[in-house]
Amino acid sequence: MKLELFVALRYLKARRKQAVVSVVTAISILGVTAGVAALIIALSLNAGFQSEYEDKILSVTSHVNVMGPGGRSVDDYQGLSSRLGAIEGVSSISPVVYGQALLQSNGREEPAVLKGIDPDPENLSRTLPELVEGSLENFDSGGDRFPPVMLGRELADALVVSAGENIRAIGLEGALSPLGRMPRIQTFRVSAIFESGLWEYDSTWALIPLSSAQKFSGLDDSQASNIELLITDIYAAPDIARQIRDQFGPVVSTSTWIELNRPLFSALKLEKLAMFLAISLIVFVASLNIVSTLILMVMEKGRDIAVMSAMGGDRKFTTRLFMLQGLIIGITGTVLGDILGIASSWYLNAFKVIRLDPQVYSIPYVPFHLSLVDVAAVSMVAVLISLAATVYPSWAAARLNPVEALRYE
Repeated sequence: MKLELFVALRYLKARRKQAVVSVVTAISILGVTAGVAALIIALSLNAGFQSEYEDKILSVTSHVNVMGPGGRSVDDYQGLSSRLGAIEGVSSISPVVYGQALLQSNGREEPAVLKGIDPDPENLSRTLPELVEGSLENFDSGGDRFPPVMLGRELADALVVSAGENIRAIGLEGALSPLGRMPRIQTFRVSAIFESGLWEYDSTWALIPLSSAQKFSGLDDSQASNIELLITDIYAAPDIARQIRDQFGPVVSTSTWIELNRPLFSALKLEKLAMFLAISLIVFVASLNIVSTLILMVMEKGRDIAVMSAMGGDRKFTTRLFMLQGLIIGITGTVLGDILGIASSWYLNAFKVIRLDPQVYSIPYVPFHLSLVDVAAVSMVAVLISLAATVYPSWAAARLNPVEALRYE
């Protein structure tokens, strides 16, 4: 062990006459611990929200949407789908039809978004959220005079229906008749109930077969509201959308999951930066305690510094000695903060301690997702701040005149 490290560790150990210095040292360590732990928990909170929203949103929406010009419906979705399948990176293609309806059951009415999807079992396994009741059996509209529908859990609860019961849907835009525009009315059989985890979807979405949606919305068999694409790299969605527009020209328009949710993820990104800067101030305040600790240590150890200087210890030796003390305080507080922050984040996430109102936040609890990159970044920043806090006290100790320090001894 180098002499500087040996002396630094001895100075940090408590002695009866150094009680004040030891207390200030403990406070400095606790300050760094609290700052590091708070920053890790805050970043885990932000990462949890972002990851949770990403997973929930992508479980019910596509990565890239391809529509007709100006966002209108696609007239020949079969031909367009075959051409889209040749684009590199596209893993799945599904035509969909969107519509709005008022659902009625048991004397209750709820507005809903009707989404017509391809009833192919392979497609359903890729795009459907988790089913909590019922099954996908006979979702191809066959075997029953009433087309099947899958409801979000919150929507089913609001209508007080279960799998196997019937509901009535009233279309907001109906067909023209001699009496004017009449609403379309269709009875559906509830085949299953799903839960995506996002209240916005679970409370308003109803999934029906594509052919039933085309009929209910007054579209031809070759028409679809848009074509949904799943891609291998979700973050390449803007590039693939740009490639589609370049290849097909003005006959198509596109949107991506990033564009549709940009305000949400931009807010989370800004919040992460703000939390990092704000809570880093806690570590900065703790570093001021390190400055106080080392200044007190210099005052307490003036005689020792003078003796070591007289025995051949140069200014570099004294500087390294006190910088090591501050670094030990910073590293100790950082390690303890890492342990506390990681343990707290795991506990809060594993046991879902903080509950939320799904109608406000769309998710039922506060998620915490640990990132080793964030932990490493926080630890590095904390240690660097602690090291920076040692500069002035170390410089002051190195400039101490041994003759003046020993004059009255």
